[in-house]
Amino acid sequence: MRTVVFSGRNLKELLRDPLSYIFCLGFPIIMLLIMTVVNKSIPPEAGMTVFRIDNLSGGIAVFGLSFVMLFAALLLSQDRTGAFLTRLYASPMKAWEFIGGYYLPIILLSVIQSVINFAASFVIAAVEDVEMNVGRVLLALLSLIPTAVMFIGFGLLFGGLFNSNAAPGLCSIIISAAGMLGGIWMDVESIGGGLRDVCLALPFYHSVRAVRSIMAGSTAHLGTDMLIVMAYTLGAIILSVIVFRRNMVRDSK
Repeated sequence: MRTVVFSGRNLKELLRDPLSYIFCLGFPIIMLLIMTVVNKSIPPEAGMTVFRIDNLSGGIAVFGLSFVMLFAALLLSQDRTGAFLTRLYASPMKAWEFIGGYYLPIILLSVIQSVINFAASFVIAAVEDVEMNVGRVLLALLSLIPTAVMFIGFGLLFGGLFNSNAAPGLCSIIISAAGMLGGIWMDVESIGGGLRDVCLALPFYHSVRAVRSIMAGSTAHLGTDMLIVMAYTLGAIILSVIVFRRNMVRDSK
């Protein structure tokens, strides 16, 4: 109950921020439209399918989720900068309850963003005469939950380590890395070499490939991709709780 009450307060804080509406409601639609226009300018003989709406929707969904990391980092770092959390440390709440209170509203925001992304994708697919399967989209939405939890964990980790000025900058670096190394804008498999190895070592490409595999009805790499994403997710959760508990003990003195 303490976690639910605390998450309600955090949800109100998110809803007061206009960036929540911009990135949750507008960002997926704008990116889908821009990349669809780009796809139209690519000649068919190039054989490039990354920007085709059934492939693009999964990539944009993952890229959009990277921005929830920024919301999480800002929310926690701003609470740490003020006296809000310091006063709450006197309550019987534990570190994991605080973390859960930050997680719940941002996961809700993540789900809404992903639903908007795929709803817009269905409209574009209908216009472009590209088939998208409803059942596969629902499975893709489920597969995005570990990715959302992972990004939120990174955000809470950075928000716990850095102040409200430094945390957003570090999140921007991770967002750029997710876009460049996640295979959203390029075909990683065709590149090969050291860059491909870097992409395979990070969770972003596996998140994108898992969603695209589900959308294509393929399970070739799905198990491996989801295991890697979940490993990073578990690490992000554990580290965020450890850092929060350390701050809690230090600031309570």
